[in-house]
Parts: sequence; structure tokens; C-alpha cells
Amino acid sequence: MALAQSNEDDGVMAGINITPFTDVLLVLLIIFMILTSVTHEQPLPPAKNTQALQRSQIVVSIDAQNHIAIGARSVSLLELPAAFRRLAEATEHQASSVIIKADPHARYGSLIAVMDAARRANMTTFGLANRVEGSP
Repeated sequence: MALAQSNEDDGVMAGINITPFTDVLLVLLIIFMILTSVTHEQPLPPAKNTQALQRSQIVVSIDAQNHIAIGARSVSLLELPAAFRRLAEATEHQASSVIIKADPHARYGSLIAVMDAARRANMTTFGLANRVEGSP
């Protein structure tokens, strides 16, 4: 029986180095994790209220397309300060609370613009309308 002898110089590498492959997979995983968190807009959590809000004299609605309405009157962002000033004068500056009904898909900037315009007209109490728990 003959034994095969191998020379160390002409040996073939029998293992596969998977370290570069693993590095590439980890980098791709990190990229996909970042992309999914950036591309997916997080929904606003549903708000629950156990008490009904007090009725306000001024109700502002913001829909999903960022159209703003004070009561039933549609108002643009540029007209907001003047509209709130007219409301303050019409109520002899007695109305200081504003209820804002904003669609969850409305831009946050629209909500801030409404609050800022109302604050400039000395309306400093704000309420965000939501559904009362247990109501339809």
C-alpha cells in the first residue's frame, strides 16, 4: 500500500473565505433597513379622549390636501392672520380658544401655521379635536 505524499508548495486551498461575502450582505442589510424606515411614513397614533371638549366659538379644519377652513369658510395660508384678526374683532376679543380638526395626513407645517396665526390674534388656547372614546 502506497501512501500519497503532498508537497506544501503545490497544495490547493480547500476552504472558501466567506468574510467578504458576509461583509457585503451586512452592508446591504443596513442599507435596506435605513431605506425602509425613510420611505415608510409613520402613521399618527389614534388619539383617545375620555372627556368631550368644551365647545369653542372657532373651529379650524385642515384636510389631507392641506386646505384650511375656519368654520365653513375656506382660507389660504396667506389669509390666515387677517381671518383670525377679523374673528377676534367680531367676538370683541372674547374668543381665545381654537379647536383644530386636522387630518392625520395633513402636513405638520399647516397645523403650526394655523396655531401661529391664531396666537398673533391673541387666541392662545388650542384644542386638537379627536373622537371621544366610545362614540361612533
